[in-house]
Amino acid sequence: MSARSVTPLYDDAVRVLSSWRAPDGGQDRLRREFLRHLEEHPVAGMWRECAAGHLTASTAVLDASRSRVLLTLHAKVKAWLQLGGHCEPGDVTLADAALREATEESGIGGLRLLPEPVRLDRHAVRCHPRGSWHLDVQYVAIAPDGARHAVSDESDDLRWFPVDDLPESADDAVRRLVARAVPARG
Repeated sequence: MSARSVTPLYDDAVRVLSSWRAPDGGQDRLRREFLRHLEEHPVAGMWRECAAGHLTASTAVLDASRSRVLLTLHAKVKAWLQLGGHCEPGDVTLADAALREATEESGIGGLRLLPEPVRLDRHAVRCHPRGSWHLDVQYVAIAPDGARHAVSDESDDLRWFPVDDLPESADDAVRRLVARAVPARG
């Protein structure tokens, strides 16, 4: 796969997913699925236009005390989600995409992204008329002390929640990400 360099972002995604140590067998299966997707879709697999699915990058943003997580009430989905989304041509790495999305959606400057993903998630989305898949590479970022957030155009609301008291409407994928993010507080 690495011999087939398409873009720096593609190369980074292959590098990150090839070297990432999955915490369990289910996550390792997803890691291999994501790599297979990139192999089968070397040109389009990173981008929203790929109907078979596309890589995305998201972030659990923790406050400086690491006791709260910032969630967005997504304007289209109408559910509390972590920050993140589609990769863009200017992104050189998955970490760049995750940090860009978290900064854009939170309005918080100075987020510190932890260097490695903490988990992967594959979920159905409506990016195409017949549906598609987000192959989400999930990171953790720490907000500076006293950070103030601002609601973006993509959100109906943006709030800090205690990591052990997420809103009822947060789905299992968000709960699993926050659970993985909390041990990564360092």
